[in-house]
Amino acid sequence: MKQLNLILFLFISFSISGQTINQFDESGKRHGIWKKNFDNTKVLRYEGQFQHGKEVGTFKFYKNIKGQSVLTASKFFNENDHTAEVTFFSSKGKVISEGKMNGKKFIGKWKYYHNNTDKLMTVEHYNEDGDLHGKRLVFYDNGQVAESAYYQFGKLEGEAKWYSLKNVVLKHFFYKNGELHGVSKFYNPKGELIAEGIYKNGKKHGVWKYYENGELTEEKDFSHKKKAS
Repeated sequence: MKQLNLILFLFISFSISGQTINQFDESGKRHGIWKKNFDNTKVLRYEGQFQHGKEVGTFKFYKNIKGQSVLTASKFFNENDHTAEVTFFSSKGKVISEGKMNGKKFIGKWKYYHNNTDKLMTVEHYNEDGDLHGKRLVFYDNGQVAESAYYQFGKLEGEAKWYSLKNVVLKHFFYKNGELHGVSKFYNPKGELIAEGIYKNGKKHGVWKYYENGELTEEKDFSHKKKAS
């Protein structure tokens, strides 16, 4: 009798545990804990939990590297919408980038890191449509700003600067609707002006001036340049 009860207990336990994995609710929506492997393998591709078709809590996603599951991303889903706090990892477990997503769209502030270090490399901002929108900064691995620019609805807009490792401005541009437009200046690593002029709708316009050792050496007039036929 005891042996029969033990068999029944194991059978029921196995059935219950089986029902908690990869199941659907009455409406045919995924519900409960789900785990999926890469096709025709036993290598885990993702794991997480659904609540009547919606992802909840933390999901983990993996790469198949030589037959081993290696964590590539984690997503913590908001209960009230489809947004998630996301972290991407290298194959060695280092954080590559982190930010927020809505479905497949990047939204809000995103941070990216230099290889083999936790030093910040890039900071970007995205709008609700997944377009770059706002200030974008790129850093050298010592923390010094390398690039500074602004985006509006996915296109460069306004002032942009590039810096040397010693914080010397190398390029100073202005953009309009994604194209160079306005005064542009180029400097050497010493901070000396080497060229300046105006861009108009992405093309050089008017008189450009070129310098060596602080002295004007050449002028070029682009006002009457014709389009190549």
